[in-house]
Parts: sequence; structure tokens; C-alpha cells
Amino acid sequence: MARIELRRIYAPAGENEGFVVLVDRIWPRGISKERAGVDYWAKSIAPSSELRRWFGHIPDRFPEFESRYEHELDENPDVPGFLDLLGGHDRITLVYAAKDELHNNAVVLSAYLASRV
Repeated sequence: MARIELRRIYAPAGENEGFVVLVDRIWPRGISKERAGVDYWAKSIAPSSELRRWFGHIPDRFPEFESRYEHELDENPDVPGFLDLLGGHDRITLVYAAKDELHNNAVVLSAYLASRV
């Protein structure tokens, strides 16, 4: 089972983060691809634009966001290939741009992946 960690993309990278995956649909502002240091951009795995707009990073909406995002992941045809890609790594770092470190899509995705990779 892979170890999955989370990091805000604007925070300094840690040592040995393993396979680094950007999990946002939109590239983070002010971050060059070189500075980002990501190995893979999982654009198609991120929440839909509609769901992201509805959530609006409002913490009270997080439980419903979590449920809706998990449903999107279950229905997403790109998830099996993404799981295969992650399966070859012992350590994975999911990076995201959201300011709220507790209520964001990376938190949901990490829990979703925990039992699958």
C-alpha cells in the first residue's frame, strides 16, 4: 500500500516526496511548471468545474462536496488508468492550490485512494 501525503503547491517541497501529482483542474497561479516539480498533472481526476464552482471552498458544504466528488470519481473513466499509474509508487504526494488545508479536493482524493493504491 502506498503512502499518500498532501502538500499545498505553494509550500516548499519536502524531502523524498515520491511521485508528485497535481490534483487541480486549473494550473495554480504564479507557479511555473519547473518550480511546481510535479511528475504528473491529474487534470481529468479533479472535480468537475461545476462541482468546484458549487463548493466554492465553503467549509459547511464540504461533506456534500466530498460525497459528490467521490461519486464523480466512481463514474470517471480515467480513474482506473490513474490507479494503475499510482500503483507503481510506494510514496505519493498530492499537491493542490487551495488555501484551506482541511476542506479541499486533495483531502477527498487522498481518502478515496487510500484503499485503492
